[in-house]
Amino acid sequence: MSDIIQLLPDSVANQIAAGEVIQRPASVVKELVENAIDAGANQIKINLKDAGRTLIQVTDNGKGMSPSDARLAFERHATSKIKSASDLFSIRTMGFRGEALASIAAVADVELRTKQEGDELGTRLHIVASEVKSQEADNCPEGSNFSIKNLFFNVPARRKFLKANSTELKHIITEIQRVALANPELSFSLIHNDSVIYDLPSENQRKRIVNIFGKNINQSLVPVQTDTTIIRISGYIGQPRFARKTMGEQFFFVNGRFMRHPYYHKAVLRAYEKILPPETVPAYFLYFEVDPGTIDINIHPTKTEVKFEDERSAWHIIHACIREALGKFSVMPSIEFDQAGAIDIPIAPTPGTLIPEPEIQVNPAYNPFEEEKKAPVNPFQQSPNWTKDPNLKSWDKLYQGFERTNDIPDTEEEIFSDETEEVNQQPSQRSFNEETENGQLNHNFLQVKNKYIISPVKSGLMVIDQRRAHERVLFEHFMAVLEKNPGISQRQLFPPRLELHAADAEVLDSILDELKKLGFEIRKADEQAFFVEGVPSMLSHLDARELVEKLLEDVKNRPVDVKEEIKTNLAQALARASAINYGSVLKTEEISELFDSLFACKTPNYSPTGKKIITIISLEEFEKLLK
Repeated sequence: MSDIIQLLPDSVANQIAAGEVIQRPASVVKELVENAIDAGANQIKINLKDAGRTLIQVTDNGKGMSPSDARLAFERHATSKIKSASDLFSIRTMGFRGEALASIAAVADVELRTKQEGDELGTRLHIVASEVKSQEADNCPEGSNFSIKNLFFNVPARRKFLKANSTELKHIITEIQRVALANPELSFSLIHNDSVIYDLPSENQRKRIVNIFGKNINQSLVPVQTDTTIIRISGYIGQPRFARKTMGEQFFFVNGRFMRHPYYHKAVLRAYEKILPPETVPAYFLYFEVDPGTIDINIHPTKTEVKFEDERSAWHIIHACIREALGKFSVMPSIEFDQAGAIDIPIAPTPGTLIPEPEIQVNPAYNPFEEEKKAPVNPFQQSPNWTKDPNLKSWDKLYQGFERTNDIPDTEEEIFSDETEEVNQQPSQRSFNEETENGQLNHNFLQVKNKYIISPVKSGLMVIDQRRAHERVLFEHFMAVLEKNPGISQRQLFPPRLELHAADAEVLDSILDELKKLGFEIRKADEQAFFVEGVPSMLSHLDARELVEKLLEDVKNRPVDVKEEIKTNLAQALARASAINYGSVLKTEEISELFDSLFACKTPNYSPTGKKIITIISLEEFEKLLK
């Protein structure tokens, strides 16, 4: 029998490796930007076309490469970062595996132009699907310029499953945010289809956070700082009242590298225990400095997972550090000494100075045995509201209308009998009679804990979740509007201005057409600012800014590509954003209208996300409970 084991060609092996390292255009951007940082660049420019599908161009002013290094850099496991296995335990660079460029070149059309400092000419290298097409001298500036064209052109399945441009751009923005936050001393610019998304100068940590996430986040940042023998922590955390319901502003960095760490995320949440609004996540930007020998970053090709040698100790340090920062913010008030009425702190006397004894002021005219009742008067300070001659005229008019009539009951029995008749004459919202005089079903409702609506049915009691019911009603309304007629808009007298960071601005920009069909009128002021000039008329009672912010929070983490799915998910998100909250007190008329609207829906039993709205508690269950 012949041998069946054979070595794969390098081009195939590189494509397999690319499946691990290069998952989408954002992976290419991440690897190229990290290489630029390792090359000593302080200015990095990223230019994109069609969210990276057509072009990803990364230009830096780093030290560049020689002709031989430029060619060798595209070989698998070729790296300048490590020379022996022991170097893996002292890594301080961003990249070290030597897989990124080989993987990129295996699935794209790559052109590199690079030049070292002091060289007269640089090098131009052209590689397509791991095959070197040309290498020649080139007149280019110092540094490196990578152009990645037609990503996944030779892997149709991978290209087919790329998401919409707005989704892929969101992932690229997320990667740029991580690198830019970890390196605030470097300047970054991100351009997409000739539109500037980021233009970040060299700055400090706080300014970098504000420039990325908007001016509104500045007021919520609380500084964090601690230094121990195990770990050094610095950065900022968000105040509890600014916490949001979705992730997006939570960042851990270790030795200048972004990392994901669910265990330490729990340490942060535990520090916020009992002070966060329900179902919200605080913002945090925490920078860790540790001995490289105590962590392992070589556990995943994307290098975003880091293993700590002493995780438990670091967990407690993180928890205590954040608790301390929150304590300082909440407990230590600021003292403004220039305020009127501030406490006068005397200057310490010089030695030998006689300090006068404190004097006690008394009223010598005060007589505790005086029989005449007088209003208490401060003998040292007369109250400006006190009048010596109070107005006692017309005092008897206070009792007008209380004259005794024949209608007032004389006895206790008459009082209680009148109350009983009055209660019996009121329309019964407390009772649960199902039949009216005509034999028709009479909807009697009871709102429990301002969360559930209970109504009697023949088999027992019907329990309705009021928020989920409202979501279902709104969802079917919005779907009907999107499919048939444009929604009616209610114009805002003073349109609120929304300042968004780049990722949220891209998400909102991508759904503006669909929002317009629903009745929203949102005008783009600049790249990251919008005016909400109108909202759907049925939602005009809600705060326009808060409504759009809730809608964004829901939409941005659930991107879809198919047009019909966009409508469905947008209707779901808007229904959740505008549905009544738990704890809302509803009038009888409102409950009745919600009840009727719910059972007019196509699917009244389940919410748009598939959760139960209605349940029936049978009479048999009641009987079991009372046995």
